[in-house]
Amino acid sequence: MTDIHDKPHIRRSHLLQLLQNMIRIRRFEEKCAELYTLEKIRGFLHLYIGEEAIAVGCNQALQPEDALICTYREHGHALARGVSMTAVMAEMYGKLNGCSHGRGGSMHLFDADTRFYGGNAIVAGGLPLAVGLALADKLQNRHRVTACFFGEGAVAEGEFHESLNLAALWQLPVLFVCENNLYAMGTALDISESEQDIHHKAESYQLSAEVVDGMNLVAVEQAAHNACEAIRKDGLPRFLECRTYRFRAHSMFDSQLYRDKEEVDAWRQKGPIVQLVNWLRDNQQFRDEELNTIERDVEREISEAVAAAEHGEFEDASSLLRDVYTPGASQ
Repeated sequence: MTDIHDKPHIRRSHLLQLLQNMIRIRRFEEKCAELYTLEKIRGFLHLYIGEEAIAVGCNQALQPEDALICTYREHGHALARGVSMTAVMAEMYGKLNGCSHGRGGSMHLFDADTRFYGGNAIVAGGLPLAVGLALADKLQNRHRVTACFFGEGAVAEGEFHESLNLAALWQLPVLFVCENNLYAMGTALDISESEQDIHHKAESYQLSAEVVDGMNLVAVEQAAHNACEAIRKDGLPRFLECRTYRFRAHSMFDSQLYRDKEEVDAWRQKGPIVQLVNWLRDNQQFRDEELNTIERDVEREISEAVAAAEHGEFEDASSLLRDVYTPGASQ
């Protein structure tokens, strides 16, 4: 862990709040995995467990007027952004009280109030949308940042290259955040990309780019603050490659035969929650009862969210065509 005494703006109370944010995401997703096995949650489910420091750290650098767009692994980003756990859980259930009124599910969370432009089921699909959001802000003289999160698998898609090129050409205020977890679904980075330092790909488009330890919350937050501050100052895009690791399978359907248990266990030992808790303990900044309090508070919040989802209603079949556009159809 980076020494917090080297970062004067980081205080013990701040780190405890960020720890709680990471634990909220971790326990929420563990509950979702449990509910999925019970068939309460259906469809696809991609968990963020192990990568929480990136969503939590980067969100500290964003303002309420900024925009955020993600991949289908976006539960953690939604919670870190401020979307209520109740609305996210209800959406996982496909209920009307969900943040997308039950029409999006796990991969398509959305919340206009927090400018959370949500998940995207298409690999790299969020990058051109981020460019569009940033272009709209620039044309209307709104001094905002659009943060775009994606995995390293997206760099193999044309949208990645087109979006970075346009962001650089048009000088758009986008923070591109690559969550490099080493496996694009089940394909290891070292057998799929000739250039495995992803930030170098961004530099080829003349973007200022940095590589960050994505398991170190303090490092991520500092890098995100620096990048966003620079974007607000000159309006130019920035790129962060956050090197991380997902502890669970790509999705609930993934048998993950492509990696060894020993590799996963080794990464778990340096997970973001473990790192932060150990640092706080080693530096006498933390008491075990504080962790117990955080866990109890999170457990209560999850229980309330599950209860709201269980009691929520499904959309009536008579309204399923609402908001569906068909060219040439009568109004």
